[in-house]
Amino acid sequence: MNNKRRRFQKSKKVESTINPQLLIKKATKSIETKYIVSKSFADFSLDTLLLKNLETKGYTLPTEVQEKTLSNLIVGNDLIGIAATGTGKTGAFLIPLIHRILKGELSTALIVVPTRELAQQVWDEFKSLTKNLNLYSACFIGGTNVRKDISIAKKKLNMVVGTPGRINDLMNRKALKLHTYDALVLDEFDRMLDMGFINDINKISTAMKNRNQTLLFSATVDKSQNKLIRNIVHNPIKINITNGLKSSDNVDQSIIEVKRDENKFDLLLDLINDKSLSKVILFAETKRVVDKLSKQLSKSGVKSDVIHGDKSQNYRTRAIDLFKRGKVKVLVATDVAARGIDIKGVTHVINYQLPKTMDSYIHRIGRTGRAETSGTAYTFVN
Repeated sequence: MNNKRRRFQKSKKVESTINPQLLIKKATKSIETKYIVSKSFADFSLDTLLLKNLETKGYTLPTEVQEKTLSNLIVGNDLIGIAATGTGKTGAFLIPLIHRILKGELSTALIVVPTRELAQQVWDEFKSLTKNLNLYSACFIGGTNVRKDISIAKKKLNMVVGTPGRINDLMNRKALKLHTYDALVLDEFDRMLDMGFINDINKISTAMKNRNQTLLFSATVDKSQNKLIRNIVHNPIKINITNGLKSSDNVDQSIIEVKRDENKFDLLLDLINDKSLSKVILFAETKRVVDKLSKQLSKSGVKSDVIHGDKSQNYRTRAIDLFKRGKVKVLVATDVAARGIDIKGVTHVINYQLPKTMDSYIHRIGRTGRAETSGTAYTFVN
């Protein structure tokens, strides 16, 4: 029995493909030419009530990606928008869709995103932009009550936000009738493809055969994805926003070598107790290690919480909220937090274990150094 267990554990181990020396890099001190906005939201003849909500939120001038896409989107054109995280992509597709719904040009739109956390962020922004406008929406993600989702999906909805798995589940259960939906948005579509959602996305796209508008937004485009993209959206307008630094360029990156006679957790604790580390995401490879680290930090007087796949969605949402509000200094997470979470003010990312791939590493450190801010990343190397 013990031998079988040992063989099983050994077979599950996957070594990292990363050369640790590649993780040492100073942040790029580039001088950017600030984009000058030439139009206000009012100049786009948006719905009056929507404009009022934008003004209430303090949004009077669009970001670059919003200004360059709005004219095309409010008249119903298909579009591929490429822009870095933190540049206003969510508003770039929500604002014109809401406008078209209010004008009666669209009935229902579907927004598909790669992670639960990003889905909730997009849904929250939609509700904020449509306050008192009598528009109905829903967010369908894994980890929630599917029977409740089925009941909600059968109602008249103007906007649905969800993750690919749950959207397909509801479609298979005949709760979501996607052939009646007018518009499809794939946000962070490069990440969805990286995460293995190709079949789900194809099913959703095929089911929405009657749609009259398709939008794809992403931070990057891989040439290998072009064939799939052509199957989803035909002759789209392409907007490429290039005047932003990559998040990894904004991040000071260092490794911490752990010697044989050193206690790794003690090194971590000394690092985290530094006052400059005020808002930290700590990554580990497994749920078990994540739980263990959080317990050790709490016992050592460091306020921490965790998010990983075994935690309920309510728990994950609460943990992220506490972290955002500064009630928790350290959020300990598996890679589930590396994709789709946009939390302002993360000062440091720490990789307690070397990530398995460079792609995973880049997504992790991208949680800090967002948009025009700078950040710091440390990776422990045994």
